[in-house]
Amino acid sequence: MAKAKELKTNAMRILETQKIPYITHTYECDEFIDAIQIADMLGLAHEIVYKTLVTQGNSKNYYVFVIPIAEELDMKKAAKSVGEKSVAMLHVKDINAVTGYVRGGCTAVGMKRQYTTRIAQTAQNLDKIIVSGGKIGIQLEISPEGLCKASGAEYADITVE
Repeated sequence: MAKAKELKTNAMRILETQKIPYITHTYECDEFIDAIQIADMLGLAHEIVYKTLVTQGNSKNYYVFVIPIAEELDMKKAAKSVGEKSVAMLHVKDINAVTGYVRGGCTAVGMKRQYTTRIAQTAQNLDKIIVSGGKIGIQLEISPEGLCKASGAEYADITVE
């Protein structure tokens, strides 16, 4: 009998190619649910679960921000961190066209293009963080440094105090 093929997302393939270790966490879900519900479903501490947000600057360039799920992106700090006057959240209907991912499955690794990415500086103090795995139902546990390397990210102060 054939063994069930393990589903690999683009993000997982990139991490493996770059030899960045990760652990997969899966959950059952047919549609978007927020990251706090996912963390609760998987029994994960909210402090280590991060969400990926995509914005567009005045220059029309796109930017990716990875922040703790219970925190809010500070739009002024975010804009400053990428050298823009201002940034605005990308409309939900545009997420797939810009990133190649769907809402709830968006991750900083393996988007259609490599966008400037910032990870909340609080991640530097953690051994591991949990981020979306590139598909609804998959979360990846990874070191913050691993995520930085795979996404070309830098740390920044980007959350509301």
